[in-house]
Amino acid sequence: MKYGIVLPGGTATRQLEQAIAAERAGWDAVFVWEAAYGVDAWTLLAAMAMRTERVQLGTMLTPIPWRRPWKLAGQVATLDQLSAGRAIVTVGLGAVDPQLPSTGEEEDRRIRASMMDEGIDLMRALWEGAGEFTGEHYTFAASDLDFIGGAQPSRRIPIWVAARWPRPKSMRRVLRCDGIVPEGIEVEQLPEMIDWLTEHGARPDLDVTTEGQTPIDDPRAAADRVAPWAAAGSNWWLESQWTPTDQGEPAVEYIGRRIEAGPPRP
Repeated sequence: MKYGIVLPGGTATRQLEQAIAAERAGWDAVFVWEAAYGVDAWTLLAAMAMRTERVQLGTMLTPIPWRRPWKLAGQVATLDQLSAGRAIVTVGLGAVDPQLPSTGEEEDRRIRASMMDEGIDLMRALWEGAGEFTGEHYTFAASDLDFIGGAQPSRRIPIWVAARWPRPKSMRRVLRCDGIVPEGIEVEQLPEMIDWLTEHGARPDLDVTTEGQTPIDDPRAAADRVAPWAAAGSNWWLESQWTPTDQGEPAVEYIGRRIEAGPPRP
């Protein structure tokens, strides 16, 4: 089991400091939120790459239908170069929520799903050196990718995708990717989901993540919280706190303390 920490926001400086603290405390990865407006995720992750040596770095998550996938592919590849192969990109449809900025982007779920599938394929094609791509939603053509910027990665960059079990279309999307962030799943359902993915051709090294919360002041209870998920087949625990705690502590304050307490290892 590997352990990642998801930063809920805050200033760029503060999140950078938290990433440095996370590496020092023994976490395996740091993930940041990619919003329509605010601290830019990829600039922030690049700064983290320069100040850390070991932790993997990525987003949680990037809404491909609301991004230009060729631009995103270049951003991720650039981070992968700067971090010496530590980039992860987690993708999803994007949340339609009145609390989030409205930018006039596509909101129809079916269309966004089609755009995401095509965007994943386009990003992977560019990383593998293809200079042309033609689809329903996106077209890309370049005679010389090296001339454009030389952002080709030296390894297969992991793409993780948010998906809901047992929806077939959602699960088939995982087969395009290197990891899954399951939505709304119970621990008892996890083995069945993993078996389905394996039978339908998922990568043998597929990352299966679980997002949740563990206590700060009780290491044994924290490890016990994670153990059933590890036993069921999850190989990543993603510690997150998106909203204030029950005691009213802001998420950005709480997550700083949770980082210092270290990952919930057995």
